[in-house]
Amino acid sequence: MSNLINLFNITKSFDSSKKINVLKKISYKFKKGKIYSLMGPSGSGKSTLLNLLSLIDRPNSGSISIENKQINFNDPKKNDILRAKKIGIIYQQDNLLPDFTSLENIYLASLAAGNSKKLSIHKAKTLLKKFGLFNRLDHYPSQLSGGEKQRISIARALINDPQIILADEPTGSLDLETAKEIFDIIKKQINADRLIIFATHNRFFAKKSDFLLEIVNGNIKTING
Repeated sequence: MSNLINLFNITKSFDSSKKINVLKKISYKFKKGKIYSLMGPSGSGKSTLLNLLSLIDRPNSGSISIENKQINFNDPKKNDILRAKKIGIIYQQDNLLPDFTSLENIYLASLAAGNSKKLSIHKAKTLLKKFGLFNRLDHYPSQLSGGEKQRISIARALINDPQIILADEPTGSLDLETAKEIFDIIKKQINADRLIIFATHNRFFAKKSDFLLEIVNGNIKTING
């Protein structure tokens, strides 16, 4: 089975009153067709690692390769296009634009990938139907429940048919039953050519992944898989 993402000696630190080394020479290979859960206490570096994988942030040293092509962090425009086309991101807080409808929140992500407005709207409507939210098409985020907002967020992440789905505590702000529904939706998105990585504090969900990883002392430790 081929690797989709390769990390080699990735380090990431932050400077405040003193230098904080969050990730320390992480090397890891993520395979297609698999779901990885990422655990660790608050501040361990889960979100930091996801930000690097999403190309939103850059490492201090080391390299990231996607499909054996090394990412050039000095070319943010190219990386923005790569992210729009290949990477879908789901956040704990849905991060929906408050002044845009459900439909608009979804199809704007397709426009960002260079698709036409007509195609983008068609794809967004198809996803709204798939997730049982077509009757919420013209609703704003403030008019939606927590579960509905997170389903809109998932639809937005999926609209460009990404190979990589990154989810940062996607069920963390939901009640247990809604969290189970959202997790099941995310898990159903896996296919032979796709990789899903989700950060969670919930060991119940983490154990449902193919590989359970923990960030320990700035490095990745494989717990199972």
